[in-house]
Amino acid sequence: MSQAALRNVSLEIEDGELVGIIGPTGSGKSTLIQHFNGLLKPDSGKVFVDGVDLTLKDTQLRLIRQKVGMVFQYPEHQLFGETVLEDVGFGPRNIGLSDEDVIQRVREALAYVGLDFEAIKDKSPFELSGGQKRRVAIAGVLAMRPSVLVLDEPTAGLDPEGREEILAEISQLHNDGITVVLVTHSMEDIARLATRLIVMDRGTVALDGTPVEVFREVARLRELGLGVPEITELMHELKARGLDVRTDILTVPEAEEEIIRVMGWRK
Repeated sequence: MSQAALRNVSLEIEDGELVGIIGPTGSGKSTLIQHFNGLLKPDSGKVFVDGVDLTLKDTQLRLIRQKVGMVFQYPEHQLFGETVLEDVGFGPRNIGLSDEDVIQRVREALAYVGLDFEAIKDKSPFELSGGQKRRVAIAGVLAMRPSVLVLDEPTAGLDPEGREEILAEISQLHNDGITVVLVTHSMEDIARLATRLIVMDRGTVALDGTPVEVFREVARLRELGLGVPEITELMHELKARGLDVRTDILTVPEAEEEIIRVMGWRK
């Protein structure tokens, strides 16, 4: 007997948001995001991108996928070109751009992910470090100049340095005007980056709000097998021990300021 992966999901993502999607394994996160550019189509209901109904037979999904770029888990596994230039330039070349325009797209995309075009363009992507491979794979999506970037666990398997590099670049892309949807298991990462959080549970939207609003629901999140950022846990513990601190703290700098305020210390 088949079971619906998503049920009664209704949501709207606005231009310029950085939306985090969290939830336990099997909650429907990856299934949900694959509807955002027509990789999957719903059995019932509608999906719209900029007013275009993705469920209609005559919708040109190729154009939608240029607009909504998708980066899957371990995107470096999809690298195939002999050189970085060939790999990142595949999409632009495939839509008929001139060699000059392709090179410009590749140069621009590599710059976005912090890689030097001249230093890396002729290298094999398979000779690069894990973090560099990940960034080249993301550059291949950015070379299509999407207005929306959807990333599924983009830091999975990276060392701390590579993870921080990817997160900094995602933040910069958002600051540059790209709408970002980020699936992650890291409460710390999403608390730091997201403007909005969607919590999935068994194919439904369990919570939807700002990070402060969502992480306030500690008991509900624990019911779902999720946590809150470690620094938020600390503030709850301090509150339980009698220190009159705010518990809607999500980052270390915020916690530092709050503890100094409550203790009456001077910085």
